[in-house]
Amino acid sequence: MPTAKAPPRVLTIAGSDSGGGAGIQADLKTMLAHGVHGMSVLTAVTAQNSVGVQNFWPLPIEAVEQQFRSVADDIGVDAVKTGMLASPELTSAVARLIGTLDPAVPVVVDPVSVSKHGDPLLAPEAVDALRTELLPRATVVTPNLDEVRLITGLDVTDEKEMTAAARALSGLGPQWVLVKGGHLTDQPESVDLLVGPDGAELWLRAPRHDNRHTHGTGCTLASAIASRLALGDDVPSAVRAAKEYVTGGIAAGFPLGAGIGPVDHGWRWR
Repeated sequence: MPTAKAPPRVLTIAGSDSGGGAGIQADLKTMLAHGVHGMSVLTAVTAQNSVGVQNFWPLPIEAVEQQFRSVADDIGVDAVKTGMLASPELTSAVARLIGTLDPAVPVVVDPVSVSKHGDPLLAPEAVDALRTELLPRATVVTPNLDEVRLITGLDVTDEKEMTAAARALSGLGPQWVLVKGGHLTDQPESVDLLVGPDGAELWLRAPRHDNRHTHGTGCTLASAIASRLALGDDVPSAVRAAKEYVTGGIAAGFPLGAGIGPVDHGWRWR
């Protein structure tokens, strides 16, 4: 039998979700759904379920570094997605590790700061390291409106303010900024704004679905973008495809436990 060709390799650097809806678990499911080979560097372990995050424990820096080197030095990496980084030390370490990769490898930064239930996942003192060390290495950064406020200090209540926030984030060094407007609940559609290196704006709109089971949307979107970039898409095409995928996952999100259930990462196979 001929040897099969290996698929593109995508590395997630993030925390785990013991409930399986977000974090590393959502990332790997999303990567599988896109036909890429998902790999992981675990940064933190959470005790988490459908009603919230009960606790979390950051991993030692050495453990994160050795996971990264084991993967990067042997298997190789075609794209990176970062998620929960928890502490300033972990954020700085991950930025340094990403800096050892070929600059052509795309990096998608999901600046995770709170869970879907409002539980903090990023220490306040880590925000500066996120701004100054990690964002300048990002090909795409994907904040929601709460994360925009945390990073820039700007409150976003409408599309005009989304533009101002995207430009403020661009000034911190990422090549592309995707401001997610899903929290603008007074809007009839879910609207996101992508701003590129030349300042051009791309507005992406999708229907809202009346479904409360949306756990893992941020992780899923960022992982889908990283997967599409590894497959060869340019950034606008990758973002469009990722938004289509996560919109379908939200529509198919299902109840699990007593609280907020996850998006359905396998909705295309149902």
